[in-house]
Amino acid sequence: MVREWNAVATDTVKAALGPRPSGQAAIWEGFVSVAVYNAVVGIEGGYALYKWREHGPATASSAAAAATAAHDVLLAYFPAFRTRLDTAYADSLAALPAGQSRDQGVHHGKRAAARILELREGDGRFADLPFTAAPAPGVWRPTPPAFQPFIDTWLAGLRPLLLSSPRQFRPGGPPALSSAAYAEDLRELKAMGAKTGSGRTARQTETALFFSGNLVEQVQAAVRDHAARHRLGIAATARLFAAVNASAADAVVTAWDAKYHYGSWRPITAIRLADTDGNPATTADPAWEPLLVTPPHPDYVAGHTTVAAAVARALTGVLGTSHIDLHVPSDVTGTTRYYGSADDLDRDVVDARVWGGVHSRTADVAGCRAGARVAAWALDHYFRPTQRKLTVRRDRPAEPECGVPTG
Repeated sequence: MVREWNAVATDTVKAALGPRPSGQAAIWEGFVSVAVYNAVVGIEGGYALYKWREHGPATASSAAAAATAAHDVLLAYFPAFRTRLDTAYADSLAALPAGQSRDQGVHHGKRAAARILELREGDGRFADLPFTAAPAPGVWRPTPPAFQPFIDTWLAGLRPLLLSSPRQFRPGGPPALSSAAYAEDLRELKAMGAKTGSGRTARQTETALFFSGNLVEQVQAAVRDHAARHRLGIAATARLFAAVNASAADAVVTAWDAKYHYGSWRPITAIRLADTDGNPATTADPAWEPLLVTPPHPDYVAGHTTVAAAVARALTGVLGTSHIDLHVPSDVTGTTRYYGSADDLDRDVVDARVWGGVHSRTADVAGCRAGARVAAWALDHYFRPTQRKLTVRRDRPAEPECGVPTG
């Protein structure tokens, strides 16, 4: 039931947002996942509840509670999709035996959803947060071909699900325009991220395209598959989704906070206007184009790598091992990739954004490290086993490699 309603949530969010190049999808997945987690764990036990103390009766159906919590949260935020949500909900309840257990589960699920909706009141969603920095060397401005404004700036000020502040894990700033590190970033982008005439191999181009779509959607499918193949119980499944999606939501907030705070220009702007950056080691190419269309928000830090690293670290924390056993699909390439280790996933996402020409390696690596720290902190404070189920980790995941070149 948790997997089924994750799929419903993903389809609903996708239909509502369309092809928006934003991290907004992670926020809604996070809200739904923590509501489902509380609904299930409040009945099944085994893990600490998320900002709630209410437990349902042991006789209640946790499957009914999960479906109800997901349905009610989605309906509250996406009322235009009532018909499809109500139909899916009716189908879910019809698959469960009628009676007191189901009714108790429905009641508890409604209370779990109401608790999350209450917690998210006044959280800064859709707040007017204009980006007012004047165009100057190093400063972000709308990019071709659409020249859209900075999208969803409100994410930078959104109250996190787990962290105490959007800036809790804000990294230090990007390298100075005059630095050798900045020049090296542009050199690599010009050589490896160009739409035509690049030094990419066919595999590198495929990697860039593989991670050019909706990363949050890719993650949901991969986690559903993992939970199904490993036959996780309903509480373990709910915990896995909550840890992954709440960490991803706060990773988005962390990334947007840095984007808004530093406001650094994108590669296409930096390369075309390199004659204005004051760095003698860079040269302008006014006709340069990236392989991928540049999303409408600043370079530093990369949202994709921040989210991917948070997901990978959440998985390693919940699973207790760096072996994540993840089959990740891509609608863009129509292929699926297997990732046995968190480092391999992090490395590919970092490289993909460089090879796509849309992010500097510095922005990718900084995002990756920030995302891993978000999830590590989150799992030290939330979704923890209760004492009776506490187990010893087989290994504690190390700091991610984050695609830093080794020579």
